[in-house]
Amino acid sequence: MIPFILIDLEVAYHILQYCISTDGTPRAKISLAQTTFGTGVPAPKVAVFSSRGPSAVYPGVLKPDIAAPGVNILAAAPQIPYYKEQLGGVLYHFESGTSMATPHVSGIVALLKSLHPDWSPAALKSALMTTALTTDNNGIPIQADGNPVKIADAFDYGAGFVNPTKADDPGLIYDIQPSDYLRFFDCTGGLGTNDNCTAPRASVVDLNLPSIAIPSLKAPQTVTRTVTNVGRQTNAVYRAVLQPPPGVEMSVEPSVLVFDAKRKAQSFKVAFKATRRFQGDYTFGSLAWHDGGSHWVRIPVAVRIVIQDLYSTVS
Repeated sequence: MIPFILIDLEVAYHILQYCISTDGTPRAKISLAQTTFGTGVPAPKVAVFSSRGPSAVYPGVLKPDIAAPGVNILAAAPQIPYYKEQLGGVLYHFESGTSMATPHVSGIVALLKSLHPDWSPAALKSALMTTALTTDNNGIPIQADGNPVKIADAFDYGAGFVNPTKADDPGLIYDIQPSDYLRFFDCTGGLGTNDNCTAPRASVVDLNLPSIAIPSLKAPQTVTRTVTNVGRQTNAVYRAVLQPPPGVEMSVEPSVLVFDAKRKAQSFKVAFKATRRFQGDYTFGSLAWHDGGSHWVRIPVAVRIVIQDLYSTVS
């Protein structure tokens, strides 16, 4: 409701110094608007108000999943009292927030569903996450706004920034059946009854998500994932490319997956072991499957090493 201009700390400092030097009588000039085109501004960036991980309810499920455009989006304004009274009944208005990012993802999913009508919601989510961008328009790691600005990690943007042009052909997908959610959340989380918890109990970290989060790594731990080949090449060979979180030893077995007409789905195990004894914060890495061509099926990894349960975070 108030016209303003966003400036960075350096410009703010110069303005402050000028105001001090004028003995309380600073002057400002308003000029005509100008449009400047260039590639010097890094984009995308994670907004300072964007929700961050980890999940407080299920720390074994990495959150957020993905990032999408959600800052200063030109959106239709509903004709309700707020827009009529405060904004003079405008039909369009610039908005920011999850309510702006969500329609972008919904539209992309609708397009993907029209191209792949047999894909499940989990498969669609997997396609978005495993093809997400982690670098900006200048080819450097995406930054996250805050105090201070830093390189974004999995708790800032999940798997990365949504990349719809790649999601149509992800190569491999991490699929999940509806019964798996009951098994992992209702039964493992103690939310279900004895009548509907006939499946063996399992850890939430083994839910076949396109991400891995281990909130308490005290002893060596192994998680399982299954991928399905949905690429245009029925016969394909994928090799694991690991980026272990700092302080963590990470291995995959098997490290090579071979797909053909009969073997469309393959399971693998990822083992984690702490190599340093430090208590507290998460470190981040990734696991990618590469077919030697255009498919890089990448998932984020977040691990928190814990030595003693009675400590939380030690800095």
